[in-house]
Amino acid sequence: MSRRPARGLWLSTPVRLAGGLVALFTLASMGTLGASYVVTRAALAEGLRDDLRSAVAGYAAAPTPGAIGELVAAEAEATDARRRIISYLAPDGRRYGNGYLAPGEEGFRLYPLEDLQLQNHLPYLALTARLRGGLLTVAASQSQIEDLGRAYVTLLLVSLLPSVVIAMAGGVWIARRTGRRIDGLGRVLDRIAAGDLAARVPETARRGDDLTVIGERINDMAAAREAATEALRQVSADIAHDLKTPIQRVSVLLERLRDLPELPPAAEDLAGRAVAETEGIAATFQALLQIAQIEGGSPRARFGAVDLTAVTETLAEVYTPAAEDSGHLLRTDLAPGPLLVTGDRALLGQVLANLIENALRHTPAGCEIRVRLQREAGAVVLEVSDDGPGIPAEEHGRVLRRLYRLERSRTTPGSGLGLSLVAVIADLHGADLQLGDAAPGLRVRLRFPAESSALAGKG
Repeated sequence: MSRRPARGLWLSTPVRLAGGLVALFTLASMGTLGASYVVTRAALAEGLRDDLRSAVAGYAAAPTPGAIGELVAAEAEATDARRRIISYLAPDGRRYGNGYLAPGEEGFRLYPLEDLQLQNHLPYLALTARLRGGLLTVAASQSQIEDLGRAYVTLLLVSLLPSVVIAMAGGVWIARRTGRRIDGLGRVLDRIAAGDLAARVPETARRGDDLTVIGERINDMAAAREAATEALRQVSADIAHDLKTPIQRVSVLLERLRDLPELPPAAEDLAGRAVAETEGIAATFQALLQIAQIEGGSPRARFGAVDLTAVTETLAEVYTPAAEDSGHLLRTDLAPGPLLVTGDRALLGQVLANLIENALRHTPAGCEIRVRLQREAGAVVLEVSDDGPGIPAEEHGRVLRRLYRLERSRTTPGSGLGLSLVAVIADLHGADLQLGDAAPGLRVRLRFPAESSALAGKG
């Protein structure tokens, strides 16, 4: 199973939806965690301030500056400066505690006595008050708040990264599964567009999702189109069948009229021309009936190994006198040995006959018609070309339509069904039909598939 291109995969709807949901989830999570962090940080800061206010209130109960100094000294000795700094500057200039206030560039700064470097690393929340003529400062470390910030960052990464990875992996997995189903729908649509109206999307009733509904709609469309096409074919076949007999009767009656004795020359000429026209009409209806039968698939029951070399030699021998009479030169280039394909001998012979007759009819006298039969890469290739006026490239697709004729060919005999019949027979045999430029002239190339040739060889 082929992988979807990377660009197509990452731009697929499931992956883009997964990416959008991941982005939305990330923003929501960051917003929620951010708001929670702000609220929690504010609560911690307010708790620290309440502790500091309580501490200051406790020291305020001391009656004298000396009593405050002794309390500060006693508590400072038992307190880690990394957690709390207590400083009291008495009215007589004595310092108590494990830190002190000093003037700095932006006002007073609090310094710990034990380690002057702590002030470079630990942020503090401080409260200062004047007590008994001195200056009391109590500061608490904000390390808890800093730790809270790091904890929230870690939580954000731990909670979001796995979610993002899992969501994107799930999106890619869903995209691959959905992509295979979409590719399947595309292949069915391609087959229907190419004319295979029997193509259907496999049933997936258990899923019941949007793609299943789309598949059902495609199957309904294909079934309706197949029914309409089959009805049209049946109508065409019925019309051709019903009109064929009356036209043949008219032709017989005109023949009898032309054979009447003492018929005026003008009437005899008109009767002859009417007979020729009715014969052309009958041939057209016969071709339409044959196309309808071939499209119905019934000739496949007669398929077997056919030697295209023998068929080509026979048809070349049959048409060589006609080519000489019309001033054309018919040449063949056949690979040695039998070239076998799987098919119906009569239909394959008709393909070659139609191509040769088409070349004889639409090329002026003196032109050369070449029939080439070769094996290429295991496949059998039949090619008929001429050096006549050819067919414009923009008309190659149109001339395969039924009853379509080029403007310059409207005065020549024919029904416009010759190449259409060739196309139908080629499709029945799985052969690739190509019209090209022979520089000058037209080249019609039929390439029978290698597997068809191999099957015929085994037969």
